[in-house]
Amino acid sequence: MDTQTLLRDTLNSRWDKYKSELKTCRREFSEEAVHDFRVAARRLLSLLELLREILQDPGIKKARRVMKDQLDELDELRNTQVLLADLSESIVDTPMLRPFQAHLQKKERKLLRTTRKEIKSMQTASVAKRIKQLEQAMGDLDLASLDTSLFSVVDEAFAIVMQRYALVDPSLPSTIHRVRLAFKKFRYMVEVLHPILQGFPADYLKNLHNYQSAMGDIQDMEVALQELADFNQHAPASYDPEPARSYYKERHAIALAGYIEDKGEILTFWRTAPDQPFPQEKRT
Repeated sequence: MDTQTLLRDTLNSRWDKYKSELKTCRREFSEEAVHDFRVAARRLLSLLELLREILQDPGIKKARRVMKDQLDELDELRNTQVLLADLSESIVDTPMLRPFQAHLQKKERKLLRTTRKEIKSMQTASVAKRIKQLEQAMGDLDLASLDTSLFSVVDEAFAIVMQRYALVDPSLPSTIHRVRLAFKKFRYMVEVLHPILQGFPADYLKNLHNYQSAMGDIQDMEVALQELADFNQHAPASYDPEPARSYYKERHAIALAGYIEDKGEILTFWRTAPDQPFPQEKRT
């Protein structure tokens, strides 16, 4: 498959998937439907960001903003449901978390009501218009330099990852969160280009996902600690918050230590500069 066809087919398939998941979410609103819609929206957004860099089209910015706003509206529900899913696996062994679980369940019910309304009111006309324009614009791409342009965009995205990685301070989890945000953008770009990448390991995409998840585990525990602190402000006077706080502090420490131990794996994911070989080329 040539690169131009890959980009066009990926744009069409991700746009179709986004529309389909939004339709499903409106018709059969559920936790699974919201999750699937978030995934579809995130993957379409990542492609729009990649195309913006290649086409240098300022019009993509508006469509990107629409998509970003839609995802932002779902963030709080996502965080709450992640915490509840985690609690469901450990609540038998951690009964001190039951009041916190009840708080999150109440919050989830409220968020589900508001999210259902937000899903129904989401507008896609401006994005649809931009998708059609992008299809036409891709027909005018300089095929001779397209591969070089794409790899340059990924090189730049990875360079930002490495700049932030160099500033990682285990005592400041926010520095890891900044790496995670940049790495997520890099990873989604690679997912688009993966069909034309040569010589990469069979488990390459899985390893990218696992590395991002290790940073995500730290972030999830920080969200849990913040949510717990908010709950403690309104909890009954008889409630002792320390056991629950200690539980999540320990989980946070374990997640942090796990990431720090294996953080160097990031060097195996891409070349450090455009004139340098890819990691898998060094091994051959």
